[in-house]
Amino acid sequence: MFRRAALLAGIAGFSLGAAPASGPVDILIRGGTIYTGDAAPFVGDVAISGDRIRALGRGLKLPARKTIDARGLVVAPGFIDPHTHAGAQLASDDAATRLIPGFLMQGVTTAFIGNDGGGDPDVRTVLARAATKPVGINYAAYVGLDPVRKKVVGEGDRAPTADELAAMKQLVAGAMCQGALGFSTGLFYAPQSFAGKDEIVSLAREAATRGGVYDTHLRDESSYTIGLSAAVDEAIAIGREAGLPVNISHIKALGVDVHGQAPAIIAKIERARAAGKRVTADQYPWSASGTSLVASLVPLWAQDGGRAAMLKRFDDSTLGERLRAGITDNLRRRGTAAALLITEGEHRGRTLAQVAAARGEDPVAAAIAVIRVKDPAVASFNQTEEDIAAFMRRPWVMTGSDASTGHPRSYGSFARKYSEYVVKRQVLTLREFLHRSSTLTADTFRLSGRGRLAPDAYADIVLFDPKHFAEQATYEQPALLAAGVRAVVVNGVLAVDNGTPTGAAAGRALAHTPTPGRCG
Repeated sequence: MFRRAALLAGIAGFSLGAAPASGPVDILIRGGTIYTGDAAPFVGDVAISGDRIRALGRGLKLPARKTIDARGLVVAPGFIDPHTHAGAQLASDDAATRLIPGFLMQGVTTAFIGNDGGGDPDVRTVLARAATKPVGINYAAYVGLDPVRKKVVGEGDRAPTADELAAMKQLVAGAMCQGALGFSTGLFYAPQSFAGKDEIVSLAREAATRGGVYDTHLRDESSYTIGLSAAVDEAIAIGREAGLPVNISHIKALGVDVHGQAPAIIAKIERARAAGKRVTADQYPWSASGTSLVASLVPLWAQDGGRAAMLKRFDDSTLGERLRAGITDNLRRRGTAAALLITEGEHRGRTLAQVAAARGEDPVAAAIAVIRVKDPAVASFNQTEEDIAAFMRRPWVMTGSDASTGHPRSYGSFARKYSEYVVKRQVLTLREFLHRSSTLTADTFRLSGRGRLAPDAYADIVLFDPKHFAEQATYEQPALLAAGVRAVVVNGVLAVDNGTPTGAAAGRALAHTPTPGRCG
């Protein structure tokens, strides 16, 4: 229906959908190049009443309370970010922070939170918060392995008992019934890394039976433990055995040991897709990942039991040689201390190599000294452009940001993907970029009424100047707003007008509807 409607809208003088019987529409976007999400682009108009698109086509003759001149601009469905760490911002006591201007000024109108296994199982409260603390964008939430496992098992490296597994399953099931989008894991991170595949399958089934998805930060994106290839195998097997779609978070080939493996990983995933498995991925357009110094360098065995236990191991002279050997190998894997840029705290803006030189120590000793005070966030330069482009070209890879503090991906991922990989490198066409930044994501996660410009769809829309849309954020200045977005509409309300945020908090919490009969 959407495809046929959008095609008809391209006929000169044709308008699709009807305005209200009397009175003007609220917003008329006139003369832009419209990308519906399905059909070829056409120059035309979009009419909005309330929170919905009422009509689109060429030469709409409708009175409007506000008209936006979109000549020369791209008009597209608002971008949907499937992987963020914006939960704290959305829950902030500061109203301006909750608007998430870094997202809005890239055209992002919807974001997912609770990724990498971090989703609070009290999803009801997470979603209800938008009613008392208005937000600038829409959001959906995962239930995550980390809080579920910590609450029941703790931070130790052990399997759950039968009773503990039942308690964890109950938490996941309850969260799904409260509106969670699915079940997320961050299997690279302790204590989630201590969970075995069978445990994860048992928990993922609770999401599967209620219509959810499995979103995972792979157990290994490099060569830390089981290796990238085996980690992809594990994710696909979890989806197959639990019976639910799999989305691989921020897909990449991380570190010198796996550079060049993108084609083999792509082939593996496409074999699974050809066999009927629902496997997708998201990706951010940066060569540096964002993580912490501990996650980058400290071996998992040293993280068993949490930070306090790790610091005691730092002081255990009998473990010193083993610890140094593990950190040294992880430094090699990550591309040396010069490839780790600290992005917060006392050493912000300096690489680990620079910190070590200033302290007069080798990088391993410097890393341990820094971690003793705090585990800072780092930008880890660990990917090749060849691998990034190979993954990006695949039609099942969505645009995401993995937005986190101190990394320019929070303020520039969608803009950078356009400026760097559409305009400069020509890895994608404009239409492919738009589809993978909105429509593909809406379809993958079944966001009804979003991700398309069509009559009766929610009016989540971005208007940007194709000559100027680009990231401004850098690793040195990661919080600079993107350039080139002229207007953003969220649920029919102008959130950005003439390139400036309006202060409107029109976002909504998007609750997943569980499979009927699966929630008592």
